[in-house]
Amino acid sequence: MTAPLPPLDELLADAHVVALPMARRFRGVDVREAVVLEGPSGWTEFSPFVEYDDSEAATWLAGAIDFGWGEPPTTRRDTVRVNATIPAVSADDVPAVLARFDGCRTAKVKVAEPGQTLADDIARVRAVRTAMGPEGRVRVDANGGWNLDEAEHAVHALAPFDLEYVEQPCGGLEDLAQLRERIAYLGIPVAADESVRKADDPLRVARAGAADLLVVKAQPLGGVHRALEIVAASGLPAVVSSALDTSVGLAMGVALAAALPELDYDCGLGTSSLFLADVADPPLRPREGMLPVGAVVPSPDRLRALAAAPERREWWLRRLTRCHALLAER
Repeated sequence: MTAPLPPLDELLADAHVVALPMARRFRGVDVREAVVLEGPSGWTEFSPFVEYDDSEAATWLAGAIDFGWGEPPTTRRDTVRVNATIPAVSADDVPAVLARFDGCRTAKVKVAEPGQTLADDIARVRAVRTAMGPEGRVRVDANGGWNLDEAEHAVHALAPFDLEYVEQPCGGLEDLAQLRERIAYLGIPVAADESVRKADDPLRVARAGAADLLVVKAQPLGGVHRALEIVAASGLPAVVSSALDTSVGLAMGVALAAALPELDYDCGLGTSSLFLADVADPPLRPREGMLPVGAVVPSPDRLRALAAAPERREWWLRRLTRCHALLAER
């Protein structure tokens, strides 16, 4: 963490706990909860998923503090091109989801959803390719949901749709490395996400030859500055993605993307389009496939309207308190 740890009272004094309704269920989430905070460097966000333990969540708090209390990174671009994100919806629902992402030339399609089949994935990806046409870019994200053989079979089945890359097809590094060798002749790159952000050593994936590119997320990696260090040390190209953040958290991701020396891929930062309401008015959503670089200030009216229930607010503030104590010990 590049910024000094602020006092806990300073964090709690202006912490807004919000609950954002989803337009469609995504990764098992119908309502996304988050804490938005105002630091001396601007607004920031603390929003680890509820199932994460305190040790992992504390790294997200370090990321929030880095953005709200630290020095901003050097900006190399004024806008960032982003992709549409397609949840594990039916093929018939694909056009309606794509319509929420204005002007995006790239779509990331969720696959390997528990309870669904490869046939469901194929139908969904086919619908995306049909809607986007031959010039559109289509990537898939399995969130580590396949084993090695399942992943190889799935990649072969999805290859006719001209995939840009396949993200986290398997969970383990050894499986990722083997899959990368097995499908090399197809020319479909392998991207690593969970193997970076959930790993004790986020650089192991690069040393193991388990990925062609990294998917990096600012908050889970401990902040923009830490993420930039990881990308530089890996020697691999990177794409920046969100963790289903509010517009405040998305601004953190945009800052990371704007600071990367090279940015060859459209970024997964258009996910405010998956919400029915957001903390900013207007929300940080793609326009002609782009997001602007810059601070996001929440609307007081939106913060009030989207305030979480009292018991959920207390749950998040207790969590923030525990994570602050862990950071103080590190």
